[in-house]
Amino acid sequence: MPRPRVTSDTEILAAAARAIGAHGPGTLTLAHVAAEAGVSPATLSQRFGSKRGLLLAFAADAADRAAEPYRRARAAHDSPLAALHAVADAFAGVMSTPEEMANHLGMLQLDLCDAEFRAHAAAHVRAVNEALRELLTDAVAHGELPPGTDVPRLARAVQITTDGSLLRWALTGDGDPAALLHDDLDHLLRRTP
Repeated sequence: MPRPRVTSDTEILAAAARAIGAHGPGTLTLAHVAAEAGVSPATLSQRFGSKRGLLLAFAADAADRAAEPYRRARAAHDSPLAALHAVADAFAGVMSTPEEMANHLGMLQLDLCDAEFRAHAAAHVRAVNEALRELLTDAVAHGELPPGTDVPRLARAVQITTDGSLLRWALTGDGDPAALLHDDLDHLLRRTP
């Protein structure tokens, strides 16, 4: 009879995210993830087959859960735009240093160069876009954005602003990432026709 799993795949994939932030996918080893998760490297090999298998599972899981932060924030806030800012705070909080962001951006190289990773990345972008459209449509319905707002275009602009604001912070090191992201989002939303 096989031993029951003490550490779930969800916990291991969360540990993989932390290990990616610390080491980047290029230098990441199963030992790094195992140490972060409190399991043996052999456990990771049994469950995921290889480092590539683990990273693909991480990418698939990230795509599957991409809309969750938006839905959790919306459930916690009466205001759709307050929910959007709460998600921005959460994203900014994940990147504590420019080096950590650079390590996470290493996944982007895999996404761009490898079709299997690119499929997960594309699914992630689509899920975030759909979650943003829902949130912004709700903001129009609640009078927080003007009637006639081009929600699909604004959702795309919000996604670009979020990514760009955090990247700019990582490159310059200027200011607090959450404050900068709030300011950039507010600037974008004030100019929404």
